[in-house]
Amino acid sequence: MSATTTHEFSDATRDESSLRRFLHGLPGVDAVGLEQRSAGLATRSIKKSSKRWAIDTAISMVDLTTLEGADTPGKVRSLCAKARHPAPATPRVAAVCVYPDMVATAAQEVAGTGVEVASVATAFPSGRSSLRIKIADTEYAVEAGATEIDMVIDRGAFLAGRYGQVFDEIRTIKAACGDTHLKVILETGELATYDNVRRASWLALLAGGDFIKTSTGKVSPAATLPVTNLMLQAVRDWHAATGQHRGVKPAGGIRTTKDAIRHLVAVHEVAGPDWLTPKLFRFGASSLLNDLLMQRQTQLSGHYSGPDYVTVD
Repeated sequence: MSATTTHEFSDATRDESSLRRFLHGLPGVDAVGLEQRSAGLATRSIKKSSKRWAIDTAISMVDLTTLEGADTPGKVRSLCAKARHPAPATPRVAAVCVYPDMVATAAQEVAGTGVEVASVATAFPSGRSSLRIKIADTEYAVEAGATEIDMVIDRGAFLAGRYGQVFDEIRTIKAACGDTHLKVILETGELATYDNVRRASWLALLAGGDFIKTSTGKVSPAATLPVTNLMLQAVRDWHAATGQHRGVKPAGGIRTTKDAIRHLVAVHEVAGPDWLTPKLFRFGASSLLNDLLMQRQTQLSGHYSGPDYVTVD
């Protein structure tokens, strides 16, 4: 990071008014242009050999997720087995994502495999709790073996314009993570405007988030291609300003191979090929992996592989 950039960003985060001035000084989003470009990228065709590469790349980027009140250790162990070995000759997934009380089980099941253990925290999905509870939630997951934390921002505070509160909370949770990577969930479906998505993205980056994530998957709309493109622009511009790579994770609503490939095209065209790695791009998904595996089998065998050929999550 250059001295000029360091000075600019330290000034931006000095106090509430400076942060507000910086965020509201960001260029406004051309909604029509953003949506038209997203629609154009979604029509790109991919040749068969490239499609096989795209499917394997997408598999390697999946955060295989179960976030239900009925989750059990047995279900998590089954999920971890699928994460380690989705199908013969396929890449392993990037991570399994579970609630904090299931982290120890997941960590034991994927130890030594290269599969990360992600855990939602900070009163997921609402974020409605005290900072003390959110810190304890994070520390509990980290101590149990989480290598990644997916936190939710306080959308109420953000929408009320209390940017300093949101910034301080992200910084505090980042400190509680230690060496554990932090993904900051913006819940873009509740932010109402593209301008707010841009501001929330930059706020999370300024506060130290390693990834910016669209959604909890519990609110509709969740991940959309225009929103993902906007967040990819943010990490691209952050890298241009600082030299630091930060990641993007769309989550919720990405269920088909076609959806995943559209997102990979966007990653390549908007952020650049450096982001085509699980270190910088993830899919938060549960059902997506099954479709990727079926389409992979179709590419290899020439005939459609139905859902009976994949495990039920």
